[in-house]
Amino acid sequence: MRSDTVTKGKQQAPHRSLFNALGLTKEEMERPLVGIVSSYNEIVPGHMNLDKIVDAVKQGVAMAGGTPIVFPAIAVCDGIAMGHIGMKYSLVTRDLIADSTEAMALAHQFDALVMVPNCDKNVPGLLMAAARINVPTIFVSGGPMLAGHVKGEKRSLSSMFEAVGANAAGTMSDEDLCEFENKVCPTCGSCSGMYTANSMNCLTEVLGMGLGGNGTIPAVYSARIRLAKQAGMQVMELLKKDIRPRDIMTEKAVLNALTVDMALGCSTNSMLHLPAIAHEIGMDFEIDFANGISEKTPNLCHLAPAGPTYMEDLNEAGGVYAVMAELNKKNLLHTDCMTVTGKTVGENIKGAVNRNPEVIRPVDHPYTATGGLAVLKGNLAPDGSVVKRSAVVDEMLVHEGPARVFECEEDAIDAIKGGKIAAGDVVVIRYEGPKGGPGMREMLNPTSAIAGMGLGSSVALITDGRFSGASRGASIGHVSPEAAVGGPIALVEEGDRIKIDIPGLKLELDVTEEELNRRREKWEPREPKVTTGYLARYASMVTSGNRGAILEIPKNR
Repeated sequence: MRSDTVTKGKQQAPHRSLFNALGLTKEEMERPLVGIVSSYNEIVPGHMNLDKIVDAVKQGVAMAGGTPIVFPAIAVCDGIAMGHIGMKYSLVTRDLIADSTEAMALAHQFDALVMVPNCDKNVPGLLMAAARINVPTIFVSGGPMLAGHVKGEKRSLSSMFEAVGANAAGTMSDEDLCEFENKVCPTCGSCSGMYTANSMNCLTEVLGMGLGGNGTIPAVYSARIRLAKQAGMQVMELLKKDIRPRDIMTEKAVLNALTVDMALGCSTNSMLHLPAIAHEIGMDFEIDFANGISEKTPNLCHLAPAGPTYMEDLNEAGGVYAVMAELNKKNLLHTDCMTVTGKTVGENIKGAVNRNPEVIRPVDHPYTATGGLAVLKGNLAPDGSVVKRSAVVDEMLVHEGPARVFECEEDAIDAIKGGKIAAGDVVVIRYEGPKGGPGMREMLNPTSAIAGMGLGSSVALITDGRFSGASRGASIGHVSPEAAVGGPIALVEEGDRIKIDIPGLKLELDVTEEELNRRREKWEPREPKVTTGYLARYASMVTSGNRGAILEIPKNR
């Protein structure tokens, strides 16, 4: 066992003395040491219950003959970080989480790991770490929040942000806004729609790194505690059989995840995280091939914000396995992939039943014949951009309008709420990319303001930043190359015509190549917004959105 390095032999007597200081017995030191990576904290609603999940995991590990030892991972609440400098620190935590978990796991020579994440960057960060460390590992998330209920309708966090826009437009009273505030987030857990956290927890199941139900069992259900105990016991089976993350997270598994992503209508952030996870297993993930998968993968779910159903509904309908079983009717999955159950994908989903065809459409009766995400290219985004097309109204799938150009998110919000954006406009927010932000902020505030102002079916938003999974509408993000490195989005001028063709996978600036070259010659890089601390180091190493915003050592070093 790996832990023999710190527990066996005379040379390790000093190490054992420190384990003695921890209160570990001789018997515990002789068992496999299982690291429990706890993302518990008291600031993220999706993480406030993780102490109970961790306790259950510890019981499961101990019951199966292991010695559980807890160490922490950080997490940011994207909702609380939204709309201010805090959002610069959201995406960047993914790499901090991966790096710090790698450091803790290898420094202390754990034999196996149980990852206990829940929210947006926490899940992919730990999946990246699992691939790097490559000891037997299983995931169990904290589970989704139940939907809120306002005036007899189910609601979620995206409803809350849009309510602010409606209040600013004068179409919602202060009293109704207050009612939303007090009711849309009624329990602990990751926010109740198919936002980034739930997208990644569902895709963890698809990748094979979590047990069935990992993505959908609500946080407040006792079944979540039972799942955690089962995960603790199962990691000991993985250790016994020496099944490791890189045996599970293969290229085929990543393609499965992308396929189910299209069926579920996941957050556009999955198109940042799947490439980053793929990078850790040595897979060259070009975002373009998402379109090929999308072309043959039907969109089966319209969970909030795309539709009126929520994670609790998906759970009751049969969960992720039921979605996978529908897709498998058309042989769209690689069913021979190994998973943490010790069985293949095909074995896991055999017998899975779709209990509600209104929540999970049958594969022969989908919402659309193509998937929930699309990668658009053109002279405005030569390296690609991403849109959640399942959350775009039909009348905005093809759109042309004048560019309204803003150099940061705050200026765009002021213009939207100030009534300066008209139907037909294309709002362009730039210098918010991975380098330019730095940190690639989510644009939930402006997209929600557009929806709240009643412009959701007539105004598009384009950015080199990114969107929350709670965003809906013609919201096109990850425009690459970004403005900070001189991408074409930096050359757009007020009033330029922009053409959006989502079915045609095109994003074009209606300006001649000669004019673009003239503007390019005049363009000068901007001074960095941040010159000290982690954000400055991050900006110096981060790649563009089309590559998953992974970190690389600059070539000029």
